[in-house]
Amino acid sequence: MNFDWNNPYPTPRLPVFGRNAVSTSHPLGSQAGLRMLLAGGNAVDAAIAAAAVMTVVEPVSNGLGSDAFCILWDGQALHGLNGSGCAPAAWTPDYFHRKYGAGAMTPPERGWDTVTVPGAVGTWMALSKRFGKLPFGDLMAPAIEIAERGYAVPTVVQQKWVAAAAVRDLVSQPGFAQAFLPHGRAPAIGERFAFADAAHSLRLIAATHGEAFYHGEIADAIVRHARDTGGAISAADLAGWRPQWVTPLAQNYRGHTLHEIPPNGQGIAAQIALGILANFDVAALPVDGIASQHLQIEAMKLAFADAYRYISEPASMTVTPAQMLDPDYLTQRAKLIDPRRAQDFEAGNPVKGGTIYLSAADENGMMVSFIQSNYMGFGSGVVVPGYGVSLQNRGNGFSLAADSPNVVAPGKRPFHTIIPAFLTQHGQPVMSFGVMGANMQPQGHMQTLVRMLDYHQQPQAACDAPRWRFNSGLEINVEAQMNPDTVAGLRALGHRIEVIDDSYQDFGAGQFIMRLGEPKVDGYVIASDPRRDGLAAAF
Repeated sequence: MNFDWNNPYPTPRLPVFGRNAVSTSHPLGSQAGLRMLLAGGNAVDAAIAAAAVMTVVEPVSNGLGSDAFCILWDGQALHGLNGSGCAPAAWTPDYFHRKYGAGAMTPPERGWDTVTVPGAVGTWMALSKRFGKLPFGDLMAPAIEIAERGYAVPTVVQQKWVAAAAVRDLVSQPGFAQAFLPHGRAPAIGERFAFADAAHSLRLIAATHGEAFYHGEIADAIVRHARDTGGAISAADLAGWRPQWVTPLAQNYRGHTLHEIPPNGQGIAAQIALGILANFDVAALPVDGIASQHLQIEAMKLAFADAYRYISEPASMTVTPAQMLDPDYLTQRAKLIDPRRAQDFEAGNPVKGGTIYLSAADENGMMVSFIQSNYMGFGSGVVVPGYGVSLQNRGNGFSLAADSPNVVAPGKRPFHTIIPAFLTQHGQPVMSFGVMGANMQPQGHMQTLVRMLDYHQQPQAACDAPRWRFNSGLEINVEAQMNPDTVAGLRALGHRIEVIDDSYQDFGAGQFIMRLGEPKVDGYVIASDPRRDGLAAAF
């Protein structure tokens, strides 16, 4: 990459360089990854150790009951792993309509009836078994130590913890207050928080290579807690779940290829948006100007119109990803963009006729793009007593409408927002990256890639730049640091804009590791988003 290494945006961060790299949204997570690399492990070992630590130090975003996805370059080829959980066998539309009324359109946002089978631990297990070098138990050691001894709660995590403590539907869930409101409140900045229950589970996970979570003591505790407090998840649901190895989808853009996990995730939305933008000379427009931002917003809106209409578990989709990414179809969609006004787009017809993201890379060329999430901050709010397993609420991504491709069904995976990403060129690895934050994720993928590939901004600058976020219709949010003239110009085009000063959830947070050449010789450049407490670390 022929980058401009200047950074025009206010930021506390500088790009980091090294031959072995880890970038996460918490320094202790990054340091855990480096410990594995220094111990002779590879990037997969580093990613798993960092992910385990993140369940402890950023519980506002993920936990042992999270789901996860991964794209990795093993030195020779690209691999994808879908670690999203399936619906319990008891879940049908009738199940929800009996409990929540005939007019309910989706499962609830909190509680047991949002909990699908947690996939994060199983994802760690699968990655370690296939690609890891170090003993699985060693990878849990940093997380166990931190959970037992405690850590000082950092600034951004604490802010979200306080906000969560004010959400009645969340804090009233079984086990939540016991686990996450010590002394009856959220911890203060710099206050020590220990999580002995999670340490107990992590020790069991370490001793059994994760099997205790799906077949042993932890599984029994999850099922018992569900039975006692109104959940439907069963021992058979846990024992029968497996992560899925998948082939990442590919979309070319400016001589590079963006890879995303195929549906049930929303990564294809970023690929659709870039496929639309490929029809325009984006680089000819000022990088932070009205025209460039408007074009990107409209492309993203078109992408989401199709994503929300068609994405579900592959067996339930009425169109294929290949049809959604067809270049001729995307060219026709691009023609709908009017440079003079904002529009509210509908889905086309492509048929012819609170998440954490981390990245790790080692000097042997292995690169890992990994993401795990509880969704909506603390997720369902349900925490298993004695085990510290805070459970995600991904079931809220299902529909209860019979004609929806995403209608709930036993054993089905819901529409998922978390998406790792990977960039290649001519079949060779370039960058492992991701931007966390619900539907901001594909928007963040697109915005940062446009900055790097069209405008040659270096990764940390692309990470630091002000972002916008499309919500629905003509409504978008923009960060407070966006140029006021650009905001005014977008308003004049018809965009309904709310300027927001809280970047944690609204505008995502990314981690980027990009090859500078041969890893053993040239190494990587690493970036970490200033919107969280993170750290880009290397040696």
